[in-house]
Amino acid sequence: MADPFLPENPAPAGLPSHVAIVMDGNGRWAQKRWLPRVAGHKQGADALRRVVRSCARSGITALTVFAFSSENWKRPVEEVAGLMELLLKALSREGPTLKENGIRLYFPGDRSGLPAKVVKGIEAAEQDTAHNRRMALNVCFNYGGRWDIVQAARVLAARGEDINEASLSRHTALAHVGDPDLLIRTGGECRISNFLLWQSAYTELYFTECLWPDFDEAALVQALADYAGRERRFGQTSAQRGAPEPLPATVAQRHA
Repeated sequence: MADPFLPENPAPAGLPSHVAIVMDGNGRWAQKRWLPRVAGHKQGADALRRVVRSCARSGITALTVFAFSSENWKRPVEEVAGLMELLLKALSREGPTLKENGIRLYFPGDRSGLPAKVVKGIEAAEQDTAHNRRMALNVCFNYGGRWDIVQAARVLAARGEDINEASLSRHTALAHVGDPDLLIRTGGECRISNFLLWQSAYTELYFTECLWPDFDEAALVQALADYAGRERRFGQTSAQRGAPEPLPATVAQRHA
């Protein structure tokens, strides 16, 4: 029986179509409770389940999460091994529910350095959900923004094709979805840490002190509300985009 996802709806006006998240703070969440870091990652998997459901209910069409970066290999061996096992367990446990609810799985990243069983698991999950169209869930695993740009350039160079913005965009690991409208980072850090460097040129950034395992539907709603209140100009003026120019703060205060 499928999870109680609401019926499919387009994203309401003012909400992003594509949300990206740096899921930071799992280790610190565990350390605060005198637990091993892997326990924090397990709680983080529960948070991801909540957020996937909430995004699908909202009508968001793409969710991209930073699950394992190309720099995470530097972490303790036992933590890396735990993350690999956690991914496999999550695929087994969550895969059927995602499939039944129209979620299509993608795993952008470099698979050459991953254990064979992990590659087999993510390939099977991608194939099993290939016909779903409700929402794309991109789980970036062994991914880095610089790697993404380099691998796209290498493809073009090998084919003898011209390297420009349009051609490079077509060969990035997330070419199947549009650039993210909103990038959320939890855990209190104010950086994007080599995540979606090419794709985030005009993405709205949202930073929160909330540690990822504590991130829930209310926290997501707060981030979406913050996004809805912003004006996206993409290098143009407000007038060009049909919106009034914002008043300077002192002028706005006098007219309040």
